[in-house]
Order: sequence, then C-alpha cells, then structure tokens
Amino acid sequence: MDQAISPVARPEAPVDPVDTIRAFTDTGPVVRAERRSVDEDESRRANGPDWDRYADEYQATHGPFLGAAGFVWGPEGLTEADLGVLGDVSGKDVLELGSGACQCSRWVNTQGGRAVGLDLSGRQLQHSRRLDEQTGVVVPAVQATATDLPFADDSFDVVFCSFGALQFVSDIAHALAETVRVLRPGGRFAFSITHPTRWMFPDDPGPEGLIAAQSYWDRTPYVEVDDETGRVSYVEHHRTLGDWVSLLSGAGFRITDLVEPEWPEGHERVWGGWSRTRGVLTPGTAIFGADLLG
Repeated sequence: MDQAISPVARPEAPVDPVDTIRAFTDTGPVVRAERRSVDEDESRRANGPDWDRYADEYQATHGPFLGAAGFVWGPEGLTEADLGVLGDVSGKDVLELGSGACQCSRWVNTQGGRAVGLDLSGRQLQHSRRLDEQTGVVVPAVQATATDLPFADDSFDVVFCSFGALQFVSDIAHALAETVRVLRPGGRFAFSITHPTRWMFPDDPGPEGLIAAQSYWDRTPYVEVDDETGRVSYVEHHRTLGDWVSLLSGAGFRITDLVEPEWPEGHERVWGGWSRTRGVLTPGTAIFGADLLG
C-alpha cells in the first residue's frame, strides 16, 4: 500500500500560518512507501529526524487548532475538558509521552497539575519553549524516547499520550513496561491513537478513503524510505483493538474507557486523512483510559 497512514499526513500545506514560526520551504526528502518489518532502533533513527523536519510545518498548520495551552485528543477536536479521561489532575505529577510542543501538558498545568513533557524531536521541544515564553505557563520537558524513560520508579500519578509516541514505537510492550515503572500504584494511563480500523483504508480525506484496501489484521509497519539515500525516514506501527486490550491487561492495567469520537456537527476541518466525509461514517480516533492495578 502506498498511502500514508499517519495522524500528520505529511506533507501538508499550512492552513493556519503563524508568523512567529520560521517559514518552511522544504517538506523533506522524496520518499517511497513500503510495508515491512522495522525494529525499535530503526524506528527511532527514522522518526526523530522526521519530526525535526516536520515540526515547523506541523506547528504552523495545527498550532492554532491545538491551542498554546490546549488539550485536544484528536482531529475531531474533542478536548480533555470535554471528556475528563485523565480525571482530576490538580496536585498530581503528570507525564506526557510524545508531547510535541507540550500544549496538552501546558493545559494540565493550568488545571493545577505538575506536568512534564517528553519527545524524541528536539525541534518540537524548541517550539515548546517558544510557547512557554508566549503563555507564561512553563512545562519542563526532556528529549527522550518512550522506551527508555529518564525518570525514577513511581514518579507520576498520570501518564498520557495524545497522538504521540505510541504509534511510532516498535517495542510497544517495553514502552508499556516503562510506563508501568514510572507510574505510582493506582496511577492513570490514557492515550489517543489513529483508530485501528483506519489501517484498512487509504489515508485520503475524500471518498477514496472509504474503500477498504487491505487487511485490518496486517500488522506490517508502514515505512517511508528516502529515495536518494535508501534510509528509512519514517515508520508507523499498527495494532488492532484486540492487541491494545491484550497489551494493556498484560501490563497490569484495568481498561476503564474506550472513546471513539463521532464527527462533531459543524466541524469542517480537514487534517490529513481526517474529514467530515469520512468522519460521519467511520471512526478516526480511539482514546483509551486505564488504571494501573495496585
């Protein structure tokens, strides 16, 4: 399959330009799409530089929709204020995986939480510092990977990920083990991902994106390869809903929420493969909430 299955659908023309972000003229290398096995090291080597290249465009295009201190769970626009998947964060230590510019963590801090951001992309974290200065709401953030969290055991009450690191990790069982390690007993874990059923369809916001083109059970990663160098430049990994249930329960979590947002009335924004055309018929996002059993 030669269609990108990605929440960012690169490259994408900016629809909400922001003057404070450096103008971008290069959308990255010319790539070819493949489906093949990719290990954790190769995924990491590809996705860090890819997000560095794409960060300016992403923040220019989506920053106003996300908000400098806003918590949006996905392209449908549902917020944590709408859903309350994390619960009350006041006075709690919170970690955001794949935090990007830490918009969600910044919202957590406005609600009385103590959030820390973590992202593989240094350029995304530079945007976080820009928003710290712009808003006056500072989020401490580190450059690291979800499979090797630089925190002590039992450091956080809540760990969450809004369309961040989890889809880009090959060794997802190890990433969940790391999440368990840094969570306190009874801690909360929540995350949003591309709805797994979307992997059956081309990543097209129009009618072509409603025609099933591959097996839902094909878990072969989606890979982009730089035509010039032959190096892997982007990787995304697919797990079925059943996979996620087994992974979470096997890691010691009790699943309490699985939200599949319906497309909101009056919402006309197109974000990559997310659109009203598709969203009124099939889910594009899955949001999980789970508690770590003591």
